[in-house]
Amino acid sequence: MNAAPPARRYTARAAVIGEDTRITRALPHRERRTVGAWCFLDHLGPVQFAAGKGMHVGAHPHIGLQTFTWMIEGEVVHRDSLGNEQIIRPGQVNLMTAGRGIAHSEDSMQDGTRIHAAQLWIALPATECHRPPGFQNYAELPVVDAGGLRATILAGSAFGRTAPTTVYTPLVGIDFAATGPAHTQVPLRADFEYCAVVLRGAATVADETLAPGEWLYFAPGRDMLELRAATETQLLLLGGVPFDERLIIWWNLVARTQGEIETALTDWKAGRFAPVRPGSPAEKLEAPSLGEVQLCAG
Repeated sequence: MNAAPPARRYTARAAVIGEDTRITRALPHRERRTVGAWCFLDHLGPVQFAAGKGMHVGAHPHIGLQTFTWMIEGEVVHRDSLGNEQIIRPGQVNLMTAGRGIAHSEDSMQDGTRIHAAQLWIALPATECHRPPGFQNYAELPVVDAGGLRATILAGSAFGRTAPTTVYTPLVGIDFAATGPAHTQVPLRADFEYCAVVLRGAATVADETLAPGEWLYFAPGRDMLELRAATETQLLLLGGVPFDERLIIWWNLVARTQGEIETALTDWKAGRFAPVRPGSPAEKLEAPSLGEVQLCAG
């Protein structure tokens, strides 16, 4: 392995989405806003909802990004302003490209069930951030055995396989899952930065013990990462070329200027986003008042 800076450890923070669904948020972090073009990571669950309860996130807008949902347990219905209605099931990815603007909602298929998922955003580069919106469900993804770890290639390329998901910057996303003791060495791109996030169980990543609620950051310069699991575990490895564009991330919006944020908010409040069809049982989300925005430097 090439000499590289040591890993940096960060703590995810608790947050609430939708009506009352609790999640932990790894990105953006006040000290590390992006990892490659990955600019947002929420970890939901695993959670067992009580009877009559579920995840319900009402219609809300996005610009300048792609939403990337990785479903581990349970079923969620995606609806958007392009007229798409899609159930996402375990082992699938929903990828929505907001571009110049889209609205969507997300609801548990059935209340009182168990859900486990990761919700990520990918910042679109300046050349693509105003592209037409789109949506795709990916029901089949490449899977390889890596030393007893089941590696699902979510985005980019790894272990000689390439994910079908359409992205617009050089990046990678891999889900590793093990049912017992496992060990592998993951080849890395030295020009990528990476982060490792444990979703359940515990793992040793580059000799660092990692459990849910914490994550590790690896600066560019590494060509290999060692992963070990002693018991059942699952983790995400995300990476990409450091994002060199200055971003503003505020509420559900990613932009380059505060003016773009203000325009999107005005359009949402005025009803100029196309409605989510066929609709969601959850109430439309109202945008909070625009305060100090979070500047996110790539």
